[in-house]
Amino acid sequence: MEQMESERALEELKKVADDQAVYKHTGSILIKSTKVAMVAELEERKELSNTRAAVLTKQEARLRESIKEQETKINEMVRGGGQRPEPKKDD
Repeated sequence: MEQMESERALEELKKVADDQAVYKHTGSILIKSTKVAMVAELEERKELSNTRAAVLTKQEARLRESIKEQETKINEMVRGGGQRPEPKKDD
């Protein structure tokens, strides 16, 4: 979502002349800024958003693998069910 907003804002900034004033929405106020500063800020936000998405994707893959391993262990335990190894008796 944030990435899409940054993309749209960058597209709009391309239409603005370099010397024209731009404003960014911060809380409930608008702050005057330069086009160059806004483009840099949006590019940084976009990059951060991409990094977050990559990290979350990797975490999801690791969690899925862990769940699959746990599921396999549980299934093995269920199949082996009531079969407990006999304790060794000393002669």
